[in-house]
Amino acid sequence: MNDRTSLLRPRTNHEAARVGSIELFFDLVFVFAVTQLSHALLGHLTLAGAAQVGLLLVAVWWVWIYTSWVTNWLDPERIPVRVCLFVLMIVGVLLASSIPSAYGSRGVTFAASYALMQVGRTLFFLWALRGASLDLRRNFRRVLLWFVLSAVFWIVGAQAQGDARFAWWLLAMGIDLVAPSLLFWVPGLGRSATTEWNIEGGHLAERCSLFVIIALGESLLVTGATFAGLEWDRSTQIGMLVAVSGSILMWWIYFDTGAERALHRIRHSTDPGREGRSAYTYVHVLIVAGIVVCAVADELVLTHAHHATDAAIVAILGGPAGYLVGTASFKWITNDRKTPPLSHVAGLVLLGSLTWPAMNHLLTPLALGAATTGVLAVVAVWEAIALRRAS
Repeated sequence: MNDRTSLLRPRTNHEAARVGSIELFFDLVFVFAVTQLSHALLGHLTLAGAAQVGLLLVAVWWVWIYTSWVTNWLDPERIPVRVCLFVLMIVGVLLASSIPSAYGSRGVTFAASYALMQVGRTLFFLWALRGASLDLRRNFRRVLLWFVLSAVFWIVGAQAQGDARFAWWLLAMGIDLVAPSLLFWVPGLGRSATTEWNIEGGHLAERCSLFVIIALGESLLVTGATFAGLEWDRSTQIGMLVAVSGSILMWWIYFDTGAERALHRIRHSTDPGREGRSAYTYVHVLIVAGIVVCAVADELVLTHAHHATDAAIVAILGGPAGYLVGTASFKWITNDRKTPPLSHVAGLVLLGSLTWPAMNHLLTPLALGAATTGVLAVVAVWEAIALRRAS
């Protein structure tokens, strides 16, 4: 395939692999999807509801991250690739719109949209790769077969009801999640190797950082919209300050040093595919989930400043805890640490110490929200000082 007909990105320098405007435009669909997920969790704040929404969140992430891998290889400036992304956007709006009723009347829409995006995008990629390296084409044949297998269970689950639908979809999502760890092994085709996933690491790192921004932006959107509709008394004003400060601190914990160090590592890695799989494809879903739960917690703190259910308390504590687990894992993987960052471990211990007084209602939701934001501040300041002293 010559340069004029190839749909692959040029790999001449890092600038050639920059994130383009079409990719940012594509991400707007997922701003909507993240908003839908936070609203769905807020409306079903139970253990079962959290499990159901968590499954949908992973599915949304899996669509987005695989598209990011594909656009790492394909050039979004080429018309066929743009058309593919536009089609994915249309189907993505259907996917996101069906989230609130995914376990009800719109299960078929959600499952069919998910399967169509994963299988259809992979088929397009195989067409776009005609004439490219055999290893890359063979790898995406394996990917296609795994997605076809999981699509069967997504569609079967959409025909079921209640817990049975969740069980089928859990199986389908499990197939999708385990595939990269098994290197997409297929009988007769064998398995791929991460060294064959010759991605531009800087592009994938930047894409995932932008998704973190999407999730944080959605958190601010929830806070602003909720605050605007409330009476601006002392409690709501403090709650707004606590919520916005929490979002700022989450940005700081991820972007101050962690994201840049990870970017440098993957750019200079001899096996960027392995880094992309572990640090970005898998671990980042924990970071995004933590932010989504924090957005729900912020709304609960604003609307129920003086009393909340046990489920709400779990959300107020669980959001920051999930975020710290995700960022600690990310930094552990990408910085050759022998142990997770001590600042993050200390933060998790401090959050754990709040569990007993919170569950015994010795702290109001507002006070608990302020305390968890304080914990994030401790982590951010601790890490910033420690890393700057080390350098």
